[in-house]
Amino acid sequence: MQNVLRDSSPEKPRVGIRAIKPDETWHIDTTVIRLVDSTKAYLHAVIDNYSRRILSWHVASRLETASTVTVLLEAINSRADLDGPPTVMTDGGGENVNGKVDELINSGLMKRVLAMTDIRFSNSMIEAWWRALKHQRLFLHTLDSADQVRKLVEFYVEEHNARLPHSAFRGQTPDEMYFGLGDGVPGELEAARAVARQKRLEINRALACQICEPQPA
Repeated sequence: MQNVLRDSSPEKPRVGIRAIKPDETWHIDTTVIRLVDSTKAYLHAVIDNYSRRILSWHVASRLETASTVTVLLEAINSRADLDGPPTVMTDGGGENVNGKVDELINSGLMKRVLAMTDIRFSNSMIEAWWRALKHQRLFLHTLDSADQVRKLVEFYVEEHNARLPHSAFRGQTPDEMYFGLGDGVPGELEAARAVARQKRLEINRALACQICEPQPA
């Protein structure tokens, strides 16, 4: 009985792929966004594994292979100092595995691995970002056109990259991680937390002293 219980215990969650520098590993994916008139918008995006920064994105009214090529080229062209070709993780969808994308891969600008095929990991990093985008931004609005989706995505990408501190980076934003500008942020936040803790301690002590003081007759 003990063996049965031990064998049936859940496995520890796997740690996904973790790059050690920016532009080492990218993830690309497409998500479908339903509009109020029952039509669809297709959002393509590339996220950097190391920093979680959104490198490029594109909203289209149709699912086309050209959109995948577009976001990959935008990501490549955004940096002139790439230290070797990045490895791009994709799923096996037709928008990612086709002649046009193959030409780009064969050019040597990047490498491609298929999630759950070439490697045992899923494309969960960008899938998690889709969920955050939809529930924190898109689903709060009436989505009546691809143009509106585009505006909402543009705002959220800017917030995600430049303003929202990421818990995985001890308060640094994806931009700060990607460009190496936030090394002092964790220390600054820890110092601020220490000051806040000290103030709370002083307030609590003062309140305790007031309670303990004898009241005048």
